This record gives sequence, C-alpha cells and structure tokens, in this order.
Amino acid sequence: MSAFSVTEPSKRAKGVAATLVIFYAIVTMIPLAWIFITGFKSPADAIAYPPKVVFQPTLEGYVNLFTTRTRQTQEFLDANPPENWAEEIVRQYDMVIVGPSKFGERFLNSVIIGFGSTFLSVFLGTLAAYAFSRFKIPLADDLLFFILSTRMMPPIAVAIPIFLMYRELGLSDTHLGMILLYTAVNISLAVWLLKGFIDEIPREYEEAALIDGYTRFQAFYKVVLPQAATGIASTAIFCLIFAWNEYAFAVLLTSATAQTAPPFIPTIIGIGGLDWPAVAAGATLFLLPVMIFTILLRRHLLRGITFGAVRK
Repeated sequence: MSAFSVTEPSKRAKGVAATLVIFYAIVTMIPLAWIFITGFKSPADAIAYPPKVVFQPTLEGYVNLFTTRTRQTQEFLDANPPENWAEEIVRQYDMVIVGPSKFGERFLNSVIIGFGSTFLSVFLGTLAAYAFSRFKIPLADDLLFFILSTRMMPPIAVAIPIFLMYRELGLSDTHLGMILLYTAVNISLAVWLLKGFIDEIPREYEEAALIDGYTRFQAFYKVVLPQAATGIASTAIFCLIFAWNEYAFAVLLTSATAQTAPPFIPTIIGIGGLDWPAVAAGATLFLLPVMIFTILLRRHLLRGITFGAVRK
C-alpha cells in the first residue's frame, strides 16, 4: 500500500496548479504588455488591422504626451530647423513644439492626492481599528456596520451632494478637498481590514509590555504596529489603488488645479482623432507608481502572518 499524505499535494496536483498559475499570469499580463508596446508605435501602426506585433519603434507617443504642438507654414519650418530629436519627430506632421503639456502637473496631482489620502486612511483606520479591537465601545457592532455602509453605495450616487457641499466650502478643485474625500471613502475599508489583523494579535503581548512599564501608546506603537505590518501594507495598497484610479469624483470635482491623470489621459487628442500611442504612454507611466509601491511592500505582503498563539 503506497503512502499517502493529506497535507502534501501530489506531483500531478502541483503540476496542474503551476500550469494554471502560469496561464493566468500570461492572460493578465497580455493587456499590460500590449499597452506598453503601443506607447512605442506610430499612430498609424497603433490602429493598423490586423494589429502589428513587429513594427518600427518610435518615441512619438511620449513626445506627444509631454508636449503641446501647433501647425506651421512650410516657410516657417524651413527658416527654423529642428533643435532636437523631439522637434524632428513632430516636424513630419508640419508642426512645432510650443511648450510642455499638462500631463506632468496632472501626474503630480495624482501622486499628492493618492498617497496623501492613503496615508490618512491607513493612519486613521489603524487607530480606529485598534480601538474597536481592544476597548469596549458602546454599540460597537452598529458603529462598524455604519462605517461599512459607506462603501455599499457607488460613489457616483453621492457625487452631486458632495459637489454642492464642496462648492459652498471652497474645496472644489483643491488637493485638500480630494484628499479628504478619498480618505472618507477609503477609511471604512481600512478599519475593517485592519481590525481583522489586530484581532489576531494576542492581547498578552500588550499586557506583558504594560507590566514592563510601557504606556498604552508605547505598547501600541512598539508591539501592535510591528505585528500588524502585513495588514497595514495590504490596506495601504488597496487604498492607493482606489485613490489612484478613481475617475468619477475627479471628473466632477476637479478641472484645472487639482485634476488628476485619469480624467486627463483620455483627452489627449492627436491628428485626426485620439492619439493612441500617447494614451498608451500615459497609461504606462500611470501604472508605475502603484507597481513600485507594491514592490516596495512585497516583503510584508509575502510574509505569512506569524502571530502564533499564547498558552494560558
């Protein structure tokens, strides 16, 4: 009779699982890879049918993304030769670069608003989750349900009241207004996720720290937070993804000063229509901060929850 383990999967099961994971990874990466290579195509190659996999790469999409251009007469072009490689690219359409585009400003707005709201959501969510986990709060279940209920309706359902309120308070098209709004939307997710992680941390750890002379805040800061690092990292990533990709509020509440990249990228217009290489270039650059942020926190995400148990 052959030995059988209820915990160790068979080689066949491992092979099937590995095949499924690889297949899923390839399927999910194809759209991202296509966006990336489209950023290096010419407008004609980007809309070619059948789609071109082999093409002459160009930086035209990135030049169009970061610059504004205007058409000039042939006499003007002959009298003013191109000064750099970017000028040479736009000259093929009888155009000249007149200045930078607004993509850099919109991208910076996304960084400020996205990371600012993520920090506030995680900071306030951690404090609230710790209070719900460790202290006896009257009507705690009702309060937690109320916090969760703020995520039950689509954000666009409350967009008009928020627009009117922000107009009266002077928060429309401001970084502070968008940070506060995204924080309010994300904090419910942060509280519920972090409460689950903090509940798994044995209270005995804090009690031992209090006996050693720590204050409640010192016990929270030096004992609970390091143990909850995995949960904090996961929560931060989820909060950043929402704030980074949010479109409806950004369209309705911003127009110039605090407009983020998502509403701006679709407005990139090229010659005769939408400049798909420029849109793809903008989408590629827009992916980078979230990707880098996730990679930096991968140690906490991949680390298992090793809270352990305390025998009584």
